[in-house]
Amino acid sequence: MDIQVLIIGAGPTGLTLALDLSRRGVPFRIVDASQAPFAGSRGKGLQPRSMEVFHDLGVIEPVLASGTFHMTMRAYKGREVLREWDVHEGRVPTAERPYASTMLIPQFRVEQILREALPQPVEYGKPLTSFSQDDSGVTAVVGGETVRAKYLVGCDGGKSFVRKELGVSFVGETHEDQRMLVGDVRISGLDRDHWHQWGGRVDKWLALCPLPGTDLFQFQATGDGEPSLELYREIVRDRTGLDDVVVHDATWTSLYRMNIRMVDRFRTGRVFLAGDAAHVHSPAGAQGMNTGIQDAYNLGWKLAMETLLDTYESERKPVAEWLLGMTTAIMMSGKPFERRGDETLQLSLSYRTEEGEGLRAGDRMPDGVTEQGRIFDLLRGPDFVTLDFPDGPVLVRPDGYVAAIGRSAIDAYFGANPVTQLHHRRVAARTAA
Repeated sequence: MDIQVLIIGAGPTGLTLALDLSRRGVPFRIVDASQAPFAGSRGKGLQPRSMEVFHDLGVIEPVLASGTFHMTMRAYKGREVLREWDVHEGRVPTAERPYASTMLIPQFRVEQILREALPQPVEYGKPLTSFSQDDSGVTAVVGGETVRAKYLVGCDGGKSFVRKELGVSFVGETHEDQRMLVGDVRISGLDRDHWHQWGGRVDKWLALCPLPGTDLFQFQATGDGEPSLELYREIVRDRTGLDDVVVHDATWTSLYRMNIRMVDRFRTGRVFLAGDAAHVHSPAGAQGMNTGIQDAYNLGWKLAMETLLDTYESERKPVAEWLLGMTTAIMMSGKPFERRGDETLQLSLSYRTEEGEGLRAGDRMPDGVTEQGRIFDLLRGPDFVTLDFPDGPVLVRPDGYVAAIGRSAIDAYFGANPVTQLHHRRVAARTAA
């Protein structure tokens, strides 16, 4: 066996999985068909739950230094400001929720941070051209090289080669009438403190959002046609009615068609699907990049310990189903930039198997302060952690979700999943400071 895990695709999903495996000492390779990292912004909203993941993975500091919170939305009619608002007004960090609202950060910067944290490089220009599996592993051909791995994970996007080769159904629909021109552009005549919008009618909507840490704006406009610098210039002139808002160049342009689809299964034998390879949806609510990150975070420790692998699908598939419904509802509401509900922050997502009041097995473990330090800092690392609170122990999984509460439940969990006890430590968490 050459490696334990072969990761196909080096977007946020594949890179998060690679970083999680690397800190566990798991032999892996991450390959991508592209010749170089993707240069477009694509997703630009990082949710609080993803920031908690990055806290655990040790990359939260450069992420926070690269993004912006609470950018004010500004709607115009020509030069007249009609309205200003903050989608996340009133959301402030607390002890339990240290990251309280969505951060604006271009996807290419998130990917760069993750790549720089990896101990080995992404292998670009190596497309997966075939694979087969047997009882002990997967044989894949990447860039003309035959590779043998215990597991293969397809993180290769909405047009996933892995998914198609598996013959997994991608069930859903394409809304051909819902199209959007997108891109990254350099513009003069606008400040970089607001997310600027024009258009009283849906077919005349235009948004220009400054991308933190760059001199670029993300361009979004309803419409159709072949994306080009000249078309984007025309749209900006027509919809703003302003001669002094000038598009100088574009570093990336694309036409987005709204697809709402998901797979009927996340696993076939030793091959797994994650991120956009498993589910695509409306961009409303800034969920896509984040859901892929959390797919990877759920799967990483299970691949490393080679345990509970079936629970990847049983836990993440319901999340994907919910996600498709929630993002579609936001888009169809006609008000995708109004104040967002708490559900978009992804902090309330749970893998509970039973209902009840208070903290339960399957819930996200909240942060907090103890005499020994922040709970998230006590949990940081690749292990299961038993937090010994004064009122009883809580066992927390490596992905930050509660595995069991109380000594008897913890013993039962370890009894049912013995390998998890080999990756376990206990931490005192006696009283709040």
